[in-house]
Amino acid sequence: MDWQRLQVAPDGTHHVHRGAPAYPQRFEQVLKFHSPGLAPVRADGLAWHIGANGEPAYPRRFLQTLGFYGGLAAVQDSAGWFHIDPVGDAVYPEKHAWCGNFQEGLCPVRLIDGRYAHIQPDGQPVTGNTWAYAGDYRDGIAVVQRNDGLSSHIDLQGELVHDQWLLDLDVFHKGFARARDAAGWFHLDRSGSPAYQRRFAM
Repeated sequence: MDWQRLQVAPDGTHHVHRGAPAYPQRFEQVLKFHSPGLAPVRADGLAWHIGANGEPAYPRRFLQTLGFYGGLAAVQDSAGWFHIDPVGDAVYPEKHAWCGNFQEGLCPVRLIDGRYAHIQPDGQPVTGNTWAYAGDYRDGIAVVQRNDGLSSHIDLQGELVHDQWLLDLDVFHKGFARARDAAGWFHLDRSGSPAYQRRFAM
């Protein structure tokens, strides 16, 4: 069975192909398949990944599992969150308070002290900087928030893209990012300049 053709059943307990069950097993919850052809499942308070035949990809069990992105999946055990490879092995020794998914080779994590950082696939931080919040990368840029609650953009090396710090900020889409300053919402270009002077309620 080609995992790329499988979809989550309407009741969320298994996967289907053209409306027919792809395998006999049933779970409390399943999520979508991602490359390399594995899907997160949950049953009896435990979580793991399965292949297209419904069989476990590895013997290990976790408290929570997310999908594979960039060949790695975020999982949680009793010690915290970290990333595993397709055979269920941890790819670095550190544990975190939370892990996101790898996007463009980097992943946001919430450290045990509550601060956020971006890590590389080997678990090493991109820089020594930590943030009040750090988001996913999109087109080489991520949003970060400093201690005063203001947000800006950083590049893949962790360097600021511009010198603007805003009350609210999104990633760029088609060259512009939604942003909010004290006067309201507007669009910001990649240089950090407002695309226009008008401000909106949203």
